[in-house]
Parts: sequence; structure tokens; C-alpha cells
Amino acid sequence: MNSNGLRPDNVRKAMFNLPNQLTALRLLLSVVLFCFIVQEYYFTSLWLFIIAASTDWLDGYYARKYGQVTTLGRILDPFADKVIVCGTFILLAAIPAMIETPWGLRAWMVVIVVGRELLVTTLRSFIEQRGGDFSAKMSGKLKMVLQCVACGVCLFYLSYETPQTDAPLWCWWLMVGSVWSAVLLTVYSGGVYVRAAARLLRAE
Repeated sequence: MNSNGLRPDNVRKAMFNLPNQLTALRLLLSVVLFCFIVQEYYFTSLWLFIIAASTDWLDGYYARKYGQVTTLGRILDPFADKVIVCGTFILLAAIPAMIETPWGLRAWMVVIVVGRELLVTTLRSFIEQRGGDFSAKMSGKLKMVLQCVACGVCLFYLSYETPQTDAPLWCWWLMVGSVWSAVLLTVYSGGVYVRAAARLLRAE
């Protein structure tokens, strides 16, 4: 029995419940997704990304509905989110067709995305270690949605054999709009978290 009155086998069952299994599946799918992107199977990668990203909603839904929120899940879920989004952005920014696309995804945009995630993770760890509440903000949730949309649209745009000539104009506009919107919201949401951290530190 542990301090919570649970037997070791029940503890293992609680840790590896359905929400955590879905999160682990998202990590596994991320690895497969990255391999397909490297091999330039962009349309298949799009569907893998959609499936993997969908597990983020499913694991949160099941965890809240059935009271299966665990410490492992609270750690693993945001980690899986960062792996799939940041990893996809990094690989997309290295694709020549994307680099050659006017106003497409650029390496400096990826630096902003990854840098924001590192900054917020560091602030959350620091604040929560001091007993503060640094829960997710709505801007952060919207940022995640827009980043997923941008990744998906970029993969769809690249699925055309020669995107710059074969992709319809509306697809290019959608790709550019989603990428720049995601970057701008990433910067904004990062500022929201920095201001929240500053208020908490001043209140101490």
C-alpha cells in the first residue's frame, strides 16, 4: 500500500489508464509521422498528424470525464504536445519546397515557436515549485489549435507534387494565413504567460 492507500498494482493501473495510453500513442505516432515527413510522404503525414493531434483532445476528455487525471498525465501530455508540434515545425522549415514558397514557414518562425515553449515551461516549473498557480490560459489553448492547423495546412500544401505551381491559390493563402496567425498568437500567448508570471512574483 502507498500513502494514498492504493496497492502497487492499482497504482500501475491508475498511471497507465486510457488517457495516458492515448498520450503515449501520440508520442509513438509522432515518431512515425516524422519518418514519413522525412521520406516526403506529405499526404500520409497529414493524416498521421490529424490522428495524433486528435488524441490530445481525446485523452483530456477521458481524463476529465472519468476523473483519471494523474501526475504522469500532467507531465506527459504537454510534453507530447510539444514534441509533435515543435518537431513537425522543425522538419517543415527544412523542406526546400517550403523554403522556396513566398511567405511560407521560415526557420526564424520555428525558433519563436520552440523558444516560447521553453520559456513558458521554465516559468511554469519555477512558479509551481514556489506554490503558485500557473495553469493554462485560453490564449495558450488557442495557440495550440492554430499551430496544429498551420502544421496540417503546410503538409496539405506540400502534398502537391510541385506546390508552387500545382497548389491552388486558395491553398497558398490558407497556408500563409495559418502560419503567420500561429506565429503571431504564439508571441501574444507567450507575453500573456510572462505577464502572469511577473504578477505572481510581485505578489510574493
